[in-house]
Amino acid sequence: MADAQTLPTEVNGVLLFSYGTLKQDFANYNLIQNLIRSNDASYLGTYITHHTYPLVIGPHGIPYLINLPSTSGGHRVKGELYSLSSKGFALLDEFEGVRIGHYERLPVQVTRLDSEGNENDAVSVEAEAYYAHRSFGEKMWEKRGRIGLVEYSDTNGKEYVRKENRPAGTSTLHDIALFLST
Repeated sequence: MADAQTLPTEVNGVLLFSYGTLKQDFANYNLIQNLIRSNDASYLGTYITHHTYPLVIGPHGIPYLINLPSTSGGHRVKGELYSLSSKGFALLDEFEGVRIGHYERLPVQVTRLDSEGNENDAVSVEAEAYYAHRSFGEKMWEKRGRIGLVEYSDTNGKEYVRKENRPAGTSTLHDIALFLST
């Protein structure tokens, strides 16, 4: 974790690096907004990963950060940093399917970007991010031709299908297995 002098004073929890649908103006940002309203989250700014990582889109337009740092074809991924309480993380862990093996929450080193998108090397911290679970992450990367995104964008966001709008009688993990087998 970075020195306390490098972070805003409102940091009082564990840091979350969000790169996909939990970002501002995306489909699941309402979850973060609810946490902010209940004082279980604080927005800290725009950050970029220190190392390159694969970021791909899977079934239902779901974004996945793959835990293969410094991989050729990956990029330094742009996202948002939040400070979350343990209650906030518990809610997001449930939403992200950590217990069932959809995502796993692991450390990531990130660096702050200023308002013009330039790096502020003085503000580099360890946060946690939701990575594609190791049981399918590398296979997803290979299925996507080892070509990653720099950032989950508005165009990607339009492909996202909310849980309640997905076919009934199937699970995301089943859909991932089917996607990877074709």
